[in-house]
Amino acid sequence: MPERSMLEWVLIGIVVGVIARLLMPGRDPGGFVVAILIAIVGALCGGMIAQILGWPIGVGWGNDIAAGLGAIALMLAYRWMLARRA
Repeated sequence: MPERSMLEWVLIGIVVGVIARLLMPGRDPGGFVVAILIAIVGALCGGMIAQILGWPIGVGWGNDIAAGLGAIALMLAYRWMLARRA
């Protein structure tokens, strides 16, 4: 797995985390830092799953889209778990 794709996934996670935090204001434990870390983990998981499924590295936007979707999915799961606890 090339370092370039992992760096892209981390950057996508940072962007998605910041955007999610700005679009979903409210009281979350940790604020921006936790949102960004969760989105980075989601992006890395999404990108790795795309690799496991055989999406080619460096060809098109497939891995980047998968990383973005992974970040969004983990952010939504985090929000859903917070709502259930409250």
